[in-house]
Amino acid sequence: MVTSNSGKTRKRQYNAPAHVKRKMLSSHLSDELAQKYGRKAVRVCVGDTVVVVRGQESVRGVEGKVIEVFTKTGRVSIDGVTVKQADGTAVAFPIHASNLIITKLNLDDSLREEIIMNKEATE
Repeated sequence: MVTSNSGKTRKRQYNAPAHVKRKMLSSHLSDELAQKYGRKAVRVCVGDTVVVVRGQESVRGVEGKVIEVFTKTGRVSIDGVTVKQADGTAVAFPIHASNLIITKLNLDDSLREEIIMNKEATE
């Protein structure tokens, strides 16, 4: 069932089960990778290299490796993207996965590579 009520939509996203939330962590692939793998988006994983394309001007255009993925909130921590706290310490600035473009995939996991290739074959 689909609704246009924004409150209901946010509630469903927040209360979604883990297997649905993991799909919300997908980001677009760069043009070269999209052409190579025959798909537009892939789930973001630790070790992927990404570029921030939307958000604050201080982080827009920054390229770095993914350090941590927060499945519950749908956000990603990127190496080199930090914000200063009130006491002066720098902490990672989480960015939503939809605001990123994956430029290099981490294919250390053979199962992930196999999944990406299988999707290409089935479509």
